[in-house]
Amino acid sequence: MAMLAAQFADFMVLILICAAIVSGLIGDLTDTLIIAAIVVLNAVLGFAQEFRAEHAMAALKGMSAPSANVVRGGTNAIIAASELVPGDVVALDAGRIVPADMRLVEVATLRVNESALTGESVPVDKTVEPIVTADLPVGDRRNMAHKGGFVTYGRGVGLVVATGMRTEFGSIARLLADARAVQTPLQRRLESFGRRLALIILLICAIVFVTGLLRGEAALPTLLLSLSLAVAAIPEALPAVVSIALAIGARKMLMNRALIRSLPAVETLGSVTFICSDKTGTLTANEMRVEQYFCDGERTGELRATCAAQTLLLAMAVSHDAVRDGSGEITGDPTEVALLVAAESAGLRRDTAEAGAPRVAELPFDSDRKCMSTVHRQSDGTFLSISKGAAEVIIAACVREQRLSGVVDVDRAELSQHADRMAADGLRVLGVAVRRWSSLPVDISPHCLESDLDFVGFVGLIDPPRPEVSDAIATCKAAGIVAVMITGDHPLTARAVARRLGLIEASGRVMTGPQLAALSSEEFERRAREVRVYARVAPEQKVKIVTALQAAGEVVAMTGDGVNDAPALKRADVGVAMGIQGTDVAKEAAAIVLLDDNFATIVRAIREGRRIYDNLRRFVRYVLTTNSAEVWVIFLAPFLGLPVPLLAIQILWINLVTDGLPGLALASEPAERDLMMRPPRPPKESLFARGLGAHAFVVGLLMAGLVLALQAWYWHAGLAEWQTVVFTALCFTQLAHVMAIRSEVTPLFALGLGSNRPLLATVLFTIGLQLALVYVPAFNLLFKTVPLRATELAACVGAALIILLAVELEKWARNRRLG
Repeated sequence: MAMLAAQFADFMVLILICAAIVSGLIGDLTDTLIIAAIVVLNAVLGFAQEFRAEHAMAALKGMSAPSANVVRGGTNAIIAASELVPGDVVALDAGRIVPADMRLVEVATLRVNESALTGESVPVDKTVEPIVTADLPVGDRRNMAHKGGFVTYGRGVGLVVATGMRTEFGSIARLLADARAVQTPLQRRLESFGRRLALIILLICAIVFVTGLLRGEAALPTLLLSLSLAVAAIPEALPAVVSIALAIGARKMLMNRALIRSLPAVETLGSVTFICSDKTGTLTANEMRVEQYFCDGERTGELRATCAAQTLLLAMAVSHDAVRDGSGEITGDPTEVALLVAAESAGLRRDTAEAGAPRVAELPFDSDRKCMSTVHRQSDGTFLSISKGAAEVIIAACVREQRLSGVVDVDRAELSQHADRMAADGLRVLGVAVRRWSSLPVDISPHCLESDLDFVGFVGLIDPPRPEVSDAIATCKAAGIVAVMITGDHPLTARAVARRLGLIEASGRVMTGPQLAALSSEEFERRAREVRVYARVAPEQKVKIVTALQAAGEVVAMTGDGVNDAPALKRADVGVAMGIQGTDVAKEAAAIVLLDDNFATIVRAIREGRRIYDNLRRFVRYVLTTNSAEVWVIFLAPFLGLPVPLLAIQILWINLVTDGLPGLALASEPAERDLMMRPPRPPKESLFARGLGAHAFVVGLLMAGLVLALQAWYWHAGLAEWQTVVFTALCFTQLAHVMAIRSEVTPLFALGLGSNRPLLATVLFTIGLQLALVYVPAFNLLFKTVPLRATELAACVGAALIILLAVELEKWARNRRLG
C-alpha cells in the first residue's frame, strides 16, 4: 500500500487532484471524473514499474542450484544447495550447476561455463594449483568453481568456502538490491514543467480574481471564472498523452521484436548518448566458430585439397567428443562443436570419417598438459594418433611439418610467430599434429603419443560478431550515440571484436578491469567518456562505469544477458536485456527485452524513442500556446474595456475537447526524415528549448489578439453573437494551430493533410462538435450560444487561417536561418 500511495505524491499529480476538486466545486462532474481517471492510471503505471525490483530478486533466487552432491562422513549424499555450509566437500560432474563458491581440491579434465558471471563464452579449464596473485577477476580464478557456473565436461571435488549471499553470485544480488533506479529524462522534464506551471497558474488566477473585484464584478462569478481558468490552464491531458504515446511506441516495438517492460524507457532511448553493451551474446553470436586456418605454410579461410588439409579436416571431424543427437543438433563442448561444424561444412561428415578411421584409444584433455590425443585405425591397417591443444604445447611436441612439398623439418619459431599473430587477432588458436604408427602403441601415455609429432596446422576460433551489429553501430554513430563494449572476456578477444564492429581503430586502447580498479574515482570519471572497450571487468565495475558516465551528464543504455549484467542494467537510464539467451535476472532488471537478441533492434527503439519525444514536444507546444491564448483572452479583456469574453462552461469545453482530443492525436504523428541524423538531445535540455517557449508566447498572444479583435468588433456593434464568435474563433484558431505544428521545419503542404489520419479525423470531428454547439438549439441553451451568420463564421475561419499562415512563416524563417 505504501508503494501505491507514493505514486500520488508526484507534484504534477497533486496539481491534477486539485484541478479535479476545483472542477467538482464549479459543478463539472465530467471533468472531475476524467482527471481522476488519469491520476489513477498514472499511479497504476508507476506502481508496476517499482514492483519490478522484487521480481528481479525472486528470479535471482530461482537460479540457485537446487541440489548438491556432498561428501559427509565419508559417504555421498544429495542435499538441497541451501543446506551447504563452508567446509562441506562437494562433488561436481558434467551437467551439474555449481551450488556454492568452492576451492577445487581434485579435478579430472574439469571445465566450467561461467559465462553468466564473467561473460566468457568458452568453458574454463579448472586446476587445483594455487594462485599467488591476489584480487584476480572471477574469470582468472582457475582453482575456484563459483556458484551459478555450469559443469560442461569432466569431474571435480571442491571445498565450500562461501554460500548464499557471501558468494560471487550473492554479491551480484546485493548489487542488484542496492542499485538505484533513476528517473528518466521524461520524468525529470515533466516534474520541472509541472512545478513551473503551477506557480504561473496561481499567479494568473490571483491577478484575474483581484482585477475582477477591482472592476466591481461580483465575488462569486469572479471566483468561478478564476477557478475555471485554473482548470483550463492545467494541461491535464499531458499524462494521458505521455501514456498513449509511450503505449503506441511500445506496441510498435513489440512488432519489431522488442518487449517494453517500462513505458518511459521508450522515450529514454531517444535521449541516449552512450550504449554500454556486453559482448558475449549481444554483440557476438555466443557460439564458437572456426574463423581461420594455418596449413601448408599459409593462413587461409578455407582449406585446399592437400594432404595436410585433409589430415586437419579428419582431426576436426573425429578427434573430439562432440556428437550429433537424434534431432540432428550437435552437442558437446563449444570448441569441439565448432570443429565438427567446420569439418562437416567442408564436406567431411563425422560418421563417414569414423567409418574410415575408428577411434581405438584416447588420452582425455588435461589442463596441465593442455592437450588431448586420440588413436585411430586406418583402412590399411596402420594407426594414426591425433593430438590437438594449446598452440605452444603442440609446437613443442613437433619435429616435422606436413607441407605441400612433403614432410619437412619443423621451424618452431616461425610457427610460434603465426600462432601469436592469430591470437593477436582475437582468435583462440588450437594446434593439431599427428603421428603414424605401423601397429597400435602399447604405451598409451602422453610421453608416447604426444612426442615426435608431425605438425599439421592451426585452427583459429572466435565467437564472431553478429552480422547486423556493424550497421547498427554505424547508425548509432550517425545519430551521435557512442557505443561502448564492456565484457569479462580476454582483452585480445575484446579488441578483435571491437575492431570488426568499428568500435575502435587498429590502435584503439582496451582498458582492463585491474587497470580500472587502479584508477582513482576522479581520474576514472575524467576518462570514462574516452574509453570504448573494457575487458576482464567485474560486475561491480560495470555499475561503476555506468555511474561515472551518468555523473558526466550522459544518458546511458546498458545491454546484456548474463547475471553479471543485472546490476548495471538496473542502474542505467534504460536497461536492455536479451530475450533468447538472457537470464531471468537480466530480464527482470531491464526495462526493455529484445526478443530476437538483435543489437540492431536497439537502433529501431532509439528511432521510436526520438519520434515519441518529438510528439510530446508537439503536444506541449500545442497546449502551451492554446492555453496561453485562453489566459491572454480572459486576462486582457478587462484592460481593453471589454466584458468577460467566455463563460466558465465554455472555457471547460475548449479545455477538454478542443485542447484534449487533437493533442492526443498528435501521438500518432510519423517520424520526420532526418530523425536519426540529429545528435542526441542534451540530457538537461528543457522542454521549452529550441524556441518552444517563444513560440507559445508569441503565437498564443497572436491568437488572443485575433479573438479579442473579433470580440471588440462585434461587441461594439451591439451584436448578440459576439460571445459565440469569441468561443468559435478560439476553437478554430486552436485547430488550425495543431495542424500547423505537426513539424517544426516541414511545411504542412509537404507533409500532406492525410499523413496523420487520426489527427485529421479528430480535427474534423471537433469542428463538427463546435458547429453543433453553435447551431443545435439544445446546446445553445446549455452553452449559452447563438447561431452565427455566414459572415461571422467566415470571420472565425479567417482568424484560423491567419494562425496557420503565421506558423508556416515561422518554419520558413527557421529553415532560412539554419540553411
